[in-house]
Amino acid sequence: MNKHFYLPFEKNGPFDYDSLNEFEKYQLSFHPERPKYRDYLSIFSNVQECLASTEFGACLIQTHRANFQVGERQYPVLLIGQQTGPSSDYEQLIREMRDPEVVRKWNHGMPNYTSYERAIRAIELANREKRLIITMVDTPGADPTEESEAGGIAWRIGKTIQELVEAKVPTLSVIMNRGCSGGAIALTGCDVVLALEYSTYLVITPEACSSILFRTRSRANEAAEASRITSREGLELGIVDELVPEPKGPAHRYPREAIESLRQSLTKWIPELARTPDNELFPKRIERWRRIGRWEETEESVIRTFQMKKSRLPVPAKDGFVKRHKGCYTARGVHKYDPVLFDQLVANNYVCETCGHRYTRPSAWDYIDLILDEGSFREHRETRYIIDKDILGFPGYRKKLMETRLATGLATAMITGNGKVSGREVVYCGNDFGFLGGSFCMTTGEKIWRAAEIALQRKLPMVLQAAGGGARMHEGCSSMVSIPKAHVALTRVEQAGLPVITIITDPTLGGVAIGYGSRGIRLFEKNAGNIGFSGKRVIEQYTGRKTSRDFQTTHWLKKHGHVEHVVSPLTIKQEIVKRIAEQT
Repeated sequence: MNKHFYLPFEKNGPFDYDSLNEFEKYQLSFHPERPKYRDYLSIFSNVQECLASTEFGACLIQTHRANFQVGERQYPVLLIGQQTGPSSDYEQLIREMRDPEVVRKWNHGMPNYTSYERAIRAIELANREKRLIITMVDTPGADPTEESEAGGIAWRIGKTIQELVEAKVPTLSVIMNRGCSGGAIALTGCDVVLALEYSTYLVITPEACSSILFRTRSRANEAAEASRITSREGLELGIVDELVPEPKGPAHRYPREAIESLRQSLTKWIPELARTPDNELFPKRIERWRRIGRWEETEESVIRTFQMKKSRLPVPAKDGFVKRHKGCYTARGVHKYDPVLFDQLVANNYVCETCGHRYTRPSAWDYIDLILDEGSFREHRETRYIIDKDILGFPGYRKKLMETRLATGLATAMITGNGKVSGREVVYCGNDFGFLGGSFCMTTGEKIWRAAEIALQRKLPMVLQAAGGGARMHEGCSSMVSIPKAHVALTRVEQAGLPVITIITDPTLGGVAIGYGSRGIRLFEKNAGNIGFSGKRVIEQYTGRKTSRDFQTTHWLKKHGHVEHVVSPLTIKQEIVKRIAEQT
């Protein structure tokens, strides 16, 4: 008799999916016996592994050439699949995972920078060989380690998203089991997104969401319910195109039926995608992503109740000095008390030369003053009235939005407009870390979209100031799905021959980094920190060890080969103008 794994609600026999709470549905979506990527290879013919590698992480995203047969016709496809472990056979899984080397190899199912590098190469291969791309998604998230940050995982995820939205062939994504966070959005920015009926698609794990929302991981079910994480709800929200039925019941109990169900769905979608003429592929993609996201629009009278310039910069005394921060010690342990010359602090990008303490993170308004010529900024009317929408009824979200608008003087985390840099007119997008951590949300995607259209209409370069963390958990997966939308918008600008310049400020992490933060010519702030994919605290909690002293700083990133251009507040305008001139 075969040995099986049983979740608590399975132990008494068959169960009704609709009677499960949201956390139980989440658990079900990554049941260890649910079919994995390699199980689904049986529905294809002439399957051949390609781009194989022995590098650590390469097994977590696997790639295969194959054919898919519909009637008498064979459709060439390129499969890019996330494989979370060695097998869906529980006995084999238990046997193999007793080996510490096997456990290490599979890395808890979390792809690293090598994994995404393989995906990028596979997309390039599909373009050359004119193979329809099918991505198979199954991940708890991308690898949160210092090693992955050193390998540039943020930029590789961003590049994967960019390559998919720019693919010269049709793209289709299948969420098999659990599609979580940036690890999943890397492969779901496709022309069509299918999801197995009992899969989940989520921006953050319920446990992590509960920890942030309720200061405890014990209320994960409430967090899961608030976030609307099931693929059924993804279909209702318009971020999943079709549910693939699990006809007899959950796929881990009826794998053959689930695999056959996906084959039937692909039989409908693949011929339809393959019929798209090459010259219509990207225009159709534009129309698809134009519709993604939800927001509200308000009126001028409402905007005027909170919008005003809010600066977070220290104000120098009449003698030009500012008070030194508390707890400033030299490398030898000498306590420093003397005031700091303000001009010197600005030149050092508001970082203490003695101990590295950051005095402030400038607001979006401060960056407008720094980057654009005095008085030249004019906010776009096309984006001015867009405000965030509480599509999930997320606990406390409406109240937080109202409080944050008053605190920052902004309608949303992002503000866009036209301005001038040393007399050169540009379209400008700025983001404020003070607005709910500058998190990437649906309005961010829409504002970049509209700003890009203005750049195209007026044939102007785009300058984006990146700041913020992950995709906004208050909007669930819809915030994450707006990341490819921003990529499509910026690709349109670049394909029109217009420069895109992105200024990477402190912090630029998660959804912001893999979104517009990964695009164009990147200018990194001098002495900036907290730049990458996973935050320092998350990495230290996961690994149980401290990160390097200068981890995720501009200096550290440059040492690892991810920084080409460094700018200070004193040189930023000249650098922007120089890079625009090089591109025109």
